[in-house]
Amino acid sequence: MTGFDSREKAILLSRFALEKKAYDLVLMEVREATSIADYFIICSGRSDRQVQSIAQGIEEKLAERGVFPLSVEGMTRGQWVLMDFSDVIVHIFYRPLREFYDLEGLWAHAPRLELPEPYATLVSQFRLRDEQLP
Repeated sequence: MTGFDSREKAILLSRFALEKKAYDLVLMEVREATSIADYFIICSGRSDRQVQSIAQGIEEKLAERGVFPLSVEGMTRGQWVLMDFSDVIVHIFYRPLREFYDLEGLWAHAPRLELPEPYATLVSQFRLRDEQLP
């Protein structure tokens, strides 16, 4: 994304996910742990359709700016969509799969970043972690 550094891009992508009511969004700085990206965004949807909607919303908002992901995987099934933006990778999970794969656990050593307001408030509002699985 022209004119954005990695952190700004990660915040913008987080914003677009939150606009589609992405749940339990976590922004992780992974640049010290891996060469594949600087940031991971991990979030959840309540259904496969919502997972697809979050990914489509991100793609549409970026397309308006003339920016497209390098690749998108998993859009058809909507269980785990991975969007590669080179220095930022977005993981959008259907909630039970997120818990099964536990990327946060795999990357537990990576620092979590707090989003600026008003996005930090949205993250706290869009929480499923404390609810029972369907």
